[in-house]
Amino acid sequence: MKQFATFRLDEQLFGLDVLMVREINQQMDITPVQQSPEYVRGLINLRGRVVTIMDLGVRLGLPARLVGADSHNVILKTNAELASIRNHQDGSEDLSTCADAVGLLADAVGDVVDVDESQIEPPPASVGEISGRYLSGVVKLDGDLL
Repeated sequence: MKQFATFRLDEQLFGLDVLMVREINQQMDITPVQQSPEYVRGLINLRGRVVTIMDLGVRLGLPARLVGADSHNVILKTNAELASIRNHQDGSEDLSTCADAVGLLADAVGDVVDVDESQIEPPPASVGEISGRYLSGVVKLDGDLL
């Protein structure tokens, strides 16, 4: 059984293995960084730690996120934090993010969803405007796709 923290980009539901998520917050004081890739929204100061915020929608080929009342940052654990999990937990060997603190800008956050690994299907070549190369799998939920 795997658990996924869910969030929305436009009307599409996405999920990340909960082991990858450090926290979810609503801090939107994002400082832009000049000459950064289009998908890098900017930096936030999270309790003294500088976190790069990526607009995941842009990275996936969607329009830039409009920050609204439901917008959140999904802050990921670093590879070093994930390495310490690997030493204590099975099934986390395939998880990786990056060396630095990174957050993903989401339109809204959802629930944590329990999924039996047998329910995870291979991703199609494309899902709407999103290339399947960015997806590790698709799960059919009641009335939605994750």
